[in-house]
Amino acid sequence: MKLDQEKEGIIYAALSYIIWGVVTIYWKQLQEVSSGEILAQRVFWSFLFMVVLLIMTKKWKAFITYAKEIVRTPKKFWALFIASVLISANWGVFIWAVNEGRILETSLGYYINPLVSVLLGVLVLKEQLSRAQTFAFMLAGVGVLILGIHFGSIPWVSLVLAITFGLYGLAKKMIQTEAAIGLTLETVMMAPIALGYWMYLMIQSESRFFDSTPTSLLLIGGGIVTALPLLYFAKGAQKVSLSLLGILQYIAPTLSLLIGVFVYHETFTKAHMLAFVFIWSALIIYTLSVTKWGKATAAKMKKHGKMGA
Repeated sequence: MKLDQEKEGIIYAALSYIIWGVVTIYWKQLQEVSSGEILAQRVFWSFLFMVVLLIMTKKWKAFITYAKEIVRTPKKFWALFIASVLISANWGVFIWAVNEGRILETSLGYYINPLVSVLLGVLVLKEQLSRAQTFAFMLAGVGVLILGIHFGSIPWVSLVLAITFGLYGLAKKMIQTEAAIGLTLETVMMAPIALGYWMYLMIQSESRFFDSTPTSLLLIGGGIVTALPLLYFAKGAQKVSLSLLGILQYIAPTLSLLIGVFVYHETFTKAHMLAFVFIWSALIIYTLSVTKWGKATAAKMKKHGKMGA
């Protein structure tokens, strides 16, 4: 039974990462729409989709109960608001980068993200790093530095994506609610702003929503494309180990990288290759350090070190 649950968890988690990996193709179909409008539509339709989903799954009462608790608890309220702003910023930068032909930078950002999460754990939650994890973080830093030196500027798209998603995860730790309810609350926070911006665009005759039926459907579908992988991820995360989840998460940036290079023909330079080698090495070391094998090896080395002393 446990094995069947793990298989089911792997399928759900892998599906979520596959969707996140290929979603670049989806947003590329909306290149004629401004990034600001895509973001506003994405937030608004995600909100509507989640409300309908909560009603259909009979979680609406639980949502209302938790929403009241959030309002009564300033710490949770502001954590939720910050999480909403962070994920909206992450979505906005991602959409802009994809439509500007910078898919490789988005891929790099999501490769760096786990290591940013580790750093935030150390700085904010006072977690301890092993030697292997410290070395992994240093390797990733060298990879980012290589790109910065080669292109003469910091790869800000990658860093913004990694940092905003890392901080989003940190804020979510403070909220700790069921995935569907949490996402609905986040979109509730941003939906009025998104709707207001969309209304402004329509008044200015700058909205592209009514340009064509395919454009309208793609913008509406953005809500489903946003919510579905998050829900799949939540189901998968409940059934597989954290270390296995850590390995599976590299599916998304790897698919983005391949799509950027082979589908949209973005230039993959020698500097990119060298930087990615450093970051991939960092991720391999980090992933091994959190697996049972890595922990057992570290414990064995520590034991031998004490015996030698």
